[in-house]
Amino acid sequence: MTLESAFARNWLAIGLALALPPVTAFAVETDSSAPPTDSRHEGDPASGAHIKDLDSVLVTASPLRDAADALSRPAEVLAGERLDETRAASLGETISSLPGVQSSSFGPGVGRPILRGLDGPRVAVLSNGLSTQDVSTVSQDHSPAVESFLADQIEVLKGPSTLLYGSGAIGGIVNVVDGRIPEAPIEGGFSGRAEIRFDSINEGNTDLVRVDAGNDRFALHADAVYRNNKDYDTPNGSQPNTFIDTRTGAVGGSVLGEWGFVGASASRFEDDYGNPGEPGDLSAGERGVWLKIRQDRYDLKGALIEPWGEGSSLRYSFGHTDYNHIEFEGEEVGTTFVKKADEGRVEAAFGGASAWKGAVGLQGGDSTFAAVGEESFVPETRTRSLGIFGVARRNWNDFQLDLGARIDQVEADPLDGPARDFKPVSLSLAGGWRLSEEWRLTANLDHAERAPAEEELFADGPHLATLAYEIGSADLGKEKANQLEFGLQYQSALMDAKVSLYYNRFDDFVYLADTGEQVEFEDGQFLPVRQWSQADARFHGAEGEATFHLANGDRGTWDLRVYGDTVRGALASGGNLPRIAPSRLGTQLRWARESWRGSIGAIRYDKQDKVAVNETPTPGYTLVDAHLAYHHDAGGSAWELFLDGSNLTDQTARVHTSFLKDSVVLPGRGFSTGIRLFF
Repeated sequence: MTLESAFARNWLAIGLALALPPVTAFAVETDSSAPPTDSRHEGDPASGAHIKDLDSVLVTASPLRDAADALSRPAEVLAGERLDETRAASLGETISSLPGVQSSSFGPGVGRPILRGLDGPRVAVLSNGLSTQDVSTVSQDHSPAVESFLADQIEVLKGPSTLLYGSGAIGGIVNVVDGRIPEAPIEGGFSGRAEIRFDSINEGNTDLVRVDAGNDRFALHADAVYRNNKDYDTPNGSQPNTFIDTRTGAVGGSVLGEWGFVGASASRFEDDYGNPGEPGDLSAGERGVWLKIRQDRYDLKGALIEPWGEGSSLRYSFGHTDYNHIEFEGEEVGTTFVKKADEGRVEAAFGGASAWKGAVGLQGGDSTFAAVGEESFVPETRTRSLGIFGVARRNWNDFQLDLGARIDQVEADPLDGPARDFKPVSLSLAGGWRLSEEWRLTANLDHAERAPAEEELFADGPHLATLAYEIGSADLGKEKANQLEFGLQYQSALMDAKVSLYYNRFDDFVYLADTGEQVEFEDGQFLPVRQWSQADARFHGAEGEATFHLANGDRGTWDLRVYGDTVRGALASGGNLPRIAPSRLGTQLRWARESWRGSIGAIRYDKQDKVAVNETPTPGYTLVDAHLAYHHDAGGSAWELFLDGSNLTDQTARVHTSFLKDSVVLPGRGFSTGIRLFF
């Protein structure tokens, strides 16, 4: 289906969107202020025009509510125009343009973030500061239950973040901030945004609407997203069983005042998508394997402002999730995954005018996970955790010192076996030196510990997503990491740049080892036996980006961004770890003038030949993309037409971090077009 036919098919939806009463995009312009949802206007730090703008955005994942450039730890924020240009069906793909961040791949429906070569249970995916509580860490074909199209901003804390978010964050966190519980009065009393997007590569469309309303005493929120994508095209033809059908939405509200806020939200996440690793044969009437995810989530969130003096605050959040995930083999139910979870978090910050600033917090969770059916390789397990943490900061003129500590109690209790208890401990020492007006140096020394996940402890059965028979080890101990990192930042009128070097020494690193044995599964099919094991490992790498402000005149502003990353992961005794992300180098030229903006960029993924035993190397490839948008203001409303192109050279690209890289390639040349409305 062409883009023209997609527009014809959806002309009614476009007409209704343009006719929404709040949108006056085609009226005579007035002097009214721009809509608060519009990130195009100057003065909005989320505009994404320069790196320094994004560095001034508040990082909500920090207990002290710092801007990114005030942190001594490596952090990135994706928001505004840059977020609009990179939004994709999966979270990992959305943020993969950030240095040090790549995406796993199990088809377009699945893309979990990989931070500095670490993924799975080592990277915590959060929704407004609480875990998404899905089962995406259990298997590589499971998608996180979060919608990147609804994000106001996405925060990435790289390196050990166990100090703030528990033992599952030994590699970092990705926090999706969507504003479903309003924390401040709605500017102008009413605002919102909508988007209609059509994709040529999969004959698909994505529709979004978000509305916020209220006054200085209360605020209400509602949002919804619908996505329908068919199998995508590649340079070699259609990639079977890569469809996506997503429906998600939420309602929320808050009571507001000078004292703070308290609010609640209820959301529903529905996601159906195919597993291209098992596509079936439609010509023979055989449908492939596909997944059906349903999650109901209820959140309560609040804050007290300055309850015990200037600069103090008390923040709390609680979440309950009810998750259900069915894997279908054609039309028959294969395996059902069920997870019920409760989580709570309280943070108290202090030290307004004093020399020291800090925060203490308490976080706890209780979840029950079960898998029933053909792929029930993990027994029903109840996991309970409780952690207490504290962070402190002091500034001496141009020097900043950050200290932190956390201790957790984690209990994993399987239905048919003895429970395991762990007490992970995390410690952090960080410093920042303002060498001059332009230069800042940072250093971090972290000790982090992680309790093994359920599948690592108790797995025993066929795991069809990886085509292996997995065996856990209930005797696994804590995984420990000691990381040293140095960072250098430079900012001037001509250039913004930052680079990081890190070395991570893991003791008792948990990994899936190939035993060399096989077991018969069914109909004469044999699966390799893989055992969860522990050994010391080493990770080291570098990442950086620089934006050069080339020109700012009558012909517009011109910026050139260059970025890249590299990571090496290996066992201390020798031998590479599997599926380590390859090195990358990218560049992007951005231009903006009055109502227009555009960009063209390319990123080179190197070949990955530093592979583990029985792992095949992956050739390198280069992806070229481009963006063009026209923005029109009309009083308190605005609209924006956009055209995006991806993989413009139609490269055949295989993702080394994917279990399916030998049979599944990335989409070929594609275009997306649509309209965004701000009101």
